[in-house]
Amino acid sequence: MFDGASFPKALDEQTFESWLENGRHSRIPFNFLLILWDDIEGEYEPVYVSEREEIHKYDRYTNTPGRQLLVAAYDLYSESRLV
Repeated sequence: MFDGASFPKALDEQTFESWLENGRHSRIPFNFLLILWDDIEGEYEPVYVSEREEIHKYDRYTNTPGRQLLVAAYDLYSESRLV
């Protein structure tokens, strides 16, 4: 996932699937998986949120400077990409 020049690094499909499963099985009821790029660590990070409005709290990964930037957002249950 996230292959190409528009993304900083590829993401392993198994990692993505495990993040979806972890969000679905959490004790806290989450609805969305956000995939952030941590510019300092050079890695993707999963962030789980309950409300769709929380997605917009993160700056998008374009060429925006920042430590944690939103690369994508997914609905945990339909697996549809929102951002």
